[in-house]
Amino acid sequence: MADCCSHKTKERSEEEYKSLINRLNRIEGQIRGIKGMVEKDAYCTDILVQVSAVNAALNAFNKELLSNHIKTCVADDIRNGKDETVDELVATLQKLMK
Repeated sequence: MADCCSHKTKERSEEEYKSLINRLNRIEGQIRGIKGMVEKDAYCTDILVQVSAVNAALNAFNKELLSNHIKTCVADDIRNGKDETVDELVATLQKLMK
C-alpha cells in the first residue's frame, strides 16, 4: 500500500467503501426524515430525538473513518518517516473534538 494517501486522496478497499457509503446513505435518509417531520409540523421533542440519532450516526461514521485512516495512512506514513502526519492527525482530532 505504498503512498496510500499521497496527494490527499485515498484508495479504499471495496469493503471499506461499501461500509462508509451505506452509513452515509442511512444518515441521508434520516436527514430526509427529519425534514419531513418539520414539514409536517411534528412535535419538537420528536424531532430532537431524531436529530440526536443522526448525531450518533455521524459520530459512528467518523469513528470508522478515523480508525481506517490511522490503521492505513497514518501507520504507513510513520513507517516511511513522514512524522508530519502525526501533527495532521492531532489537528484533525482537535477539530473533531470541538
